Amino acid sequence: MTEAMDTQLPRFVLSDPEFLRDPYPVYRELRERGPLCRGGPAQWVVTRHAEVSALLRDRRLGREFPEEFQNMSVGPGPAVDFLRRIIIDRDPEEHTRLRRLLSRALSPPLARSLAEPIAAMTDDLLERAVTGGTFDAVRDLAQPLPVLVMSTLLGIPREDRAAVMERSIDVSKAFAVFIPEAERAAAHAAVVWLRDYFRDLMRRRRARPGDDLLTAIAMAQEGDWRLTEEEAVDNTLFLYYAGFETTTNLIATGCAALARHPQEQTRLRADRSLLPAALEEFLRWDAPIHTTTRLTLEPVEVGGRTLRRGRVVVLLLASANHDERRFADPGRLDVGRHPNPHLSFGGGAHHCLGAMLARVEGMAVFGRLLDRFARLEPAGPEDWQPSGGGFRFPYCAYRSIPISVR
Repeated sequence: MTEAMDTQLPRFVLSDPEFLRDPYPVYRELRERGPLCRGGPAQWVVTRHAEVSALLRDRRLGREFPEEFQNMSVGPGPAVDFLRRIIIDRDPEEHTRLRRLLSRALSPPLARSLAEPIAAMTDDLLERAVTGGTFDAVRDLAQPLPVLVMSTLLGIPREDRAAVMERSIDVSKAFAVFIPEAERAAAHAAVVWLRDYFRDLMRRRRARPGDDLLTAIAMAQEGDWRLTEEEAVDNTLFLYYAGFETTTNLIATGCAALARHPQEQTRLRADRSLLPAALEEFLRWDAPIHTTTRLTLEPVEVGGRTLRRGRVVVLLLASANHDERRFADPGRLDVGRHPNPHLSFGGGAHHCLGAMLARVEGMAVFGRLLDRFARLEPAGPEDWQPSGGGFRFPYCAYRSIPISVR
């Protein structure tokens, strides 16, 4: 069956405000109709776990989109050049080279060494935040902590951190499927500012190496492979942004999950050995990144239909994580769920480079929350806002999660 025979397929439409806040009922309806639905022009959306998992690893799909596609999304300018240089948007063999070099810099031992410092940062933030038995899980913890971690990792001076974060939020717009005309200039300007900033910082590290991630990226080499200055700067910018965007969502959704599910919280407190499984369940239950996209490099069959070369394929990671064909009672939070083959960090060659760091942060944060407080409970309505860009775009993100503690 070919693309021409698709009149009965449902269409994935991102317009209903209620869907933007809670897409899971819509995901379920789409899965019931089949593994494939239509998106925008020349765009297909994949909903089920088996198909999403297979396509994440399928070399017939790539991440290098034509420059015309990115010009259409963000408009011509520096942000397009940035997108075409970072690891997430490169295919083998360039992706292989970049991943080897960046993985050497952001190594598992480096991530694991941060467990105690992250726990101390968490304690400090909570000490300042908890007043009258409440704190805001987003504003007081999920937003500032990952920024502190990435700033510490990269050796960003304290006086520069607010400005770097502000520009990085503008850069996040470049990862949206489409940026409104009025917001494009800010994305391009932020890329220019951040490139200048990280280039200057990196040159200083080359002159006087430190023990931070920025030095490791600047010096990264494996055999004849090394990063050009442009690649090092742009991928540092990307790692900084990706390092706080994803983990902010993980901490926020995990806190919401614990507060909303007192029985599972009690279960976890009674058996702290479940904490690693609980973290994976938070990742599955409400994925920090709901979608990832690919481009068909040659025809690919999905759900009995052949997708032609040059089509955009949207893989609904969050829908796959709730697929009844793969997970028992997927709408239920189960802190002991095993096995838990969620796809929140993607898969294949583009498996999330910072997955280890995100897990280290999550373990430290939720461990300290359980240690410090006997109970976490909702303290008021959660506040949502449409994500103005970034990997969850155009879904909604938490703006506030009031938590009562005792």
